[in-house]
Amino acid sequence: MAPERVFVIGVGMSKFIKPRGKVDYTEFGLEASVKALNDAGLSYDDIQFAACGYVFADSTAGQRVLYQLGMTQIPIINVNNNCSTGSTALLQARNAVASGSVECAMALGFERMASGSLGAVFSDRTNPLDHVGTVMFSERGATNAPYAAQIFGNAGIAYMEKHGATPRHLAKIAEKNHRHSSNNPYSQFQTIYTLEEIEESPNVFGPLTKLQCCPTSDGAGCVIVCNESFVVKHGLVDQAVEIASQVMATDSPRMLSKDGIEWAGSDMTRRAASEAFKKAGITPNDVQVVELHDCFSANELLTYDALGLTPPGKAHTLIDSGDNTYGGKYVINPSGGLISKGHPLGATGLAQCTELVWQIRGWAGDRQVPNVEYALQHNVGLGGAVVITIYKRGQVNQPKPLTRYNPGCEARYITREDFEKAASKPENRAAFFESKL
Repeated sequence: MAPERVFVIGVGMSKFIKPRGKVDYTEFGLEASVKALNDAGLSYDDIQFAACGYVFADSTAGQRVLYQLGMTQIPIINVNNNCSTGSTALLQARNAVASGSVECAMALGFERMASGSLGAVFSDRTNPLDHVGTVMFSERGATNAPYAAQIFGNAGIAYMEKHGATPRHLAKIAEKNHRHSSNNPYSQFQTIYTLEEIEESPNVFGPLTKLQCCPTSDGAGCVIVCNESFVVKHGLVDQAVEIASQVMATDSPRMLSKDGIEWAGSDMTRRAASEAFKKAGITPNDVQVVELHDCFSANELLTYDALGLTPPGKAHTLIDSGDNTYGGKYVINPSGGLISKGHPLGATGLAQCTELVWQIRGWAGDRQVPNVEYALQHNVGLGGAVVITIYKRGQVNQPKPLTRYNPGCEARYITREDFEKAASKPENRAAFFESKL
């Protein structure tokens, strides 16, 4: 039996903010899930399965968030897949619908992070990235810089050595993404910087300066998916965005080669992208907008190549031609990307999906990419896993928001009325979780 077609019918996210410990993950998660349900015009009673992604929280944190909406006894699974956690949750929700197991599913991702650079949580057991560290340090040596910055920075250095890109190309990527974020009300940072300001900001590692590195962030994102019959039954044809293909891949042995480009997981991106384009029946030339995992500017450079947006070794030519921004062939990271929008690990993949859905619907306001037919999402986590998702416009016909405002242009917080529309019927609610909205 052929798999069910799967559509995104509801998206929502919180504003991404600096991790100051003032808002708990339960509040972020509730905000994003209520917004996604309101966007779809559904209540939590319509959800038959939920996958919840996070990295820095205890077990069953997903249940703790969703019980605020109701205790409906649906399956809830919790996902941790490093920086690709959010899109891994989306993959689980999509698979549940595609398999025919359920008609409607939710993917929720949230994170409450500590300030400063990421580090190992446990010191008494094997680090899951020890393999790449062993190879990298033997080839390039070790410094006191953050571990992830060394991996991606060294990968960028290797690309420059091999193919002729320069540190200025990396700075231009960051300049673009900070500029894009100025039109995104959900972005942690909305400041426009000159190329010189980016190059002269404090050095982090190698060619990478502070303004070329994503910040730690708090926030949440949520996506609701369903099958075609559910779309029709609920009158959501105009706003339903089809997932044309979705592929996850993990590392090949090339990751442990002496080629530093591979230490950042480029080969798994090549594999997943190739399969995703094949399954969608399109090529990179058919895509108009891309949300790409730019945890560091170096990774955006590497990923142009790995996704097939440029010929091998020619990623920097996309920058030189202006084909990575408005007016060019692609608009890459219209949201501002991780560098400027922020990177709450569990939420990132779902925030990427949210942005692309708004772009396809035509709701993105001043950051709108014209005439979007196909959108591409790339979300990667070291260790490793990458999820590539291709979204298709389908029958989307400039729908008007079902909410009282356009969420693509305004980052409003939820109200009690929003919550009541989204929550389960009263008999499925517990007094302990009564909303304080």
